[in-house]
Amino acid sequence: MKRMRTIFYMIAILMTTLTLTGCESKLTVFDPQGPVARNLTDLILFSIIFMAIIVLVVFVLFGIIVWKYREKPENKDYEPPHEEGSTALEITWFLIPVLIVIALTIPTVITISDVEDIPAGYEDEEPLVIHVTSADWKWIFSYPDQDIETVNYVNIPANHPIEFKMTSAGTMQSFWVPSLAGQKYTMANMQTDLYLVADRPGEYVGRNTSFNGEGYAHMAFEVIAQSPDDFNEWVNDIKNTANTLTEDEYAEILTPSIIGRKTYNGTHLQWIDHAHGGSEKYINPEDYEEHLYEQGELDEVDSNLSITDTEVEEVEDESEQEGN
Repeated sequence: MKRMRTIFYMIAILMTTLTLTGCESKLTVFDPQGPVARNLTDLILFSIIFMAIIVLVVFVLFGIIVWKYREKPENKDYEPPHEEGSTALEITWFLIPVLIVIALTIPTVITISDVEDIPAGYEDEEPLVIHVTSADWKWIFSYPDQDIETVNYVNIPANHPIEFKMTSAGTMQSFWVPSLAGQKYTMANMQTDLYLVADRPGEYVGRNTSFNGEGYAHMAFEVIAQSPDDFNEWVNDIKNTANTLTEDEYAEILTPSIIGRKTYNGTHLQWIDHAHGGSEKYINPEDYEEHLYEQGELDEVDSNLSITDTEVEEVEDESEQEGN
């Protein structure tokens, strides 16, 4: 009787969970809006169905064995003969898990390989390159060809391949737009690439899925897919109306904080590349030296001089004092 109550409670909990998860009409990950997301969704569905079949077979065999070999009055005193083992059975239950792993590995490797490049059918199109920089607690999107930059939202042309070149200005984050692509990490001094295509104009939610502090819950962004004409019009509007991004403004954006959407002319890529080494702030010491020379803060550029972070700070301090 106690066992029956336990089974009943487990069924009740399962049904309650299924009911509550059904409050949303569609799970985003199962509603793909692009070829990359569709490939991943197909892989997830295949894995779920394949593993469900395995679980079903195991439970059926478990029930059959428990029922067939249960204790009964006529076999209560039965003593099974001593068995040394069965080579055939041992090979069988070794091979079954190996075959299961192989059956899951093959489609996984194929799918991962497919999503690491421009989606099939779009190979002849030049992708729009957008640099993604994560910071606490916001997302920065830089369009080098259009020379504009946005914060916490990104506009893309629909039905056109997009290549995100992703890095981090600080801690590791996780970039995920479930309707359009899979998840990838952003890491300082490294670059990861992610391709996606939106089938049609629409608005899609993206977010960070790697916990990174008190602002984690607010680190979301919106992907707005537009028709090519609308996208070009949006770019022109920014060039005519948005403020120009400055180094001071960008430094303020990088400060750990929760901010709304922002739009700028110019990108931080002209000064800083978080995906490469060198100075923590600038692409490399020589580039920063060149920057100081162009600003009139150095008399000459010595390409053989290795400028350190401490020396950079000293130059900046001297410039501020002269300005005052």
